[in-house]
Amino acid sequence: MSAVAIKGWCPGALRPMQSGDGLVVRIRPHGGRLEAAQATGIAELAARHGNGLIDLTSRANLQIRGVSDVSYPPLIDGLAGLGLLDSDSDTEAQRNVLVTPFWTAGDDTPSLAAELERVLAGASLDLPTKFGFAIDDGNVRVLAGASADVRIERDRGGALLVRADGAQFGRSVTRQEAVQVALTLAEWFAAFGGANGERRRMAAHLAGGATLPDSLRGDAEPVARSADPVPGLYPVGAMVGVAFGQMPHQMLSQLAASAQALRVTPWRMMLAEGMHEMPRGSDLVTEADDPVLRVIACSGAPRCREAHADTRTLASVLARHIPAGARLHVSGCAKGCAHSGSADVTLVASGEGFDLIRRGTTRDTPVLRGLTSSYLIANPTVLTGGH
Repeated sequence: MSAVAIKGWCPGALRPMQSGDGLVVRIRPHGGRLEAAQATGIAELAARHGNGLIDLTSRANLQIRGVSDVSYPPLIDGLAGLGLLDSDSDTEAQRNVLVTPFWTAGDDTPSLAAELERVLAGASLDLPTKFGFAIDDGNVRVLAGASADVRIERDRGGALLVRADGAQFGRSVTRQEAVQVALTLAEWFAAFGGANGERRRMAAHLAGGATLPDSLRGDAEPVARSADPVPGLYPVGAMVGVAFGQMPHQMLSQLAASAQALRVTPWRMMLAEGMHEMPRGSDLVTEADDPVLRVIACSGAPRCREAHADTRTLASVLARHIPAGARLHVSGCAKGCAHSGSADVTLVASGEGFDLIRRGTTRDTPVLRGLTSSYLIANPTVLTGGH
């Protein structure tokens, strides 16, 4: 098992994080959606006050990179003018809400998201900053593979339920009850030891023996889980990807100019509302079978001070050797910031090279250690079990 120190917080706009290329300023779009003018504004601010690069994260946030101590104050003023800031850093840190991007007019999704954000802003919760909520209330669960601790979903009859991550079943709720029950579940987690320990997540808390009270348990079975979406046309717009979740500011500006709004996702893709043709002639990922969709890589060295290697160059070369349907995760260190879950193959950089893990996470035991980038490029079959 790779040793790793888990950080107790995530960056925000009001609490940025220092990285190898300057401050990282994370923006959490309200309701998982940006008006076109907001997206254009973010692109302009990234060009003016950062290094022009924007990240899409696995928590459906955006990050402006390369911000300096001098450029940070005017950047924050600009974000405030776009309506993208919370009242304080604690409120911001608590507002971790993933929203399915596939809702249509008349669905409960936007009002559930707005109510949950409003309730969280007024709540006094002692929750880990990685603790999050998911509103996944469509007829299939598209966020099942995304990180969340409390989930608002549908049962097989179409009614709403609230489910603790890691529990097989959830409690049936009405629309009026859903947000309050979700909040009560989070309060139970904090009050009964969930916020203590190393991982501090709901599924780990339940797996460790914690038992939900009768008032938060139920026998409602959630609808089936879908595969992760891919780039393509959907009823509400065009889904486009960004290689490794990082784009220049011009790319965001161009996308915003062609859409009514942009819905952010945890798959490092954006759903462009009202766009009924896939964009052409851009560096956006528009094909469902693009090999880059099979690889995940953090920012790596030199952009991250914790990273031991350049992850994205290696991942780009190895992508075409990963079979369709499989996933390679290349992590610059053992923290696994880009992907906390399991992958078919995980490469973890250390001072001695890359450790290779099969069907696990960065925290699992490697089957091979100390592999160099040049060896992996020359012998890509080692990824899939060859020699």
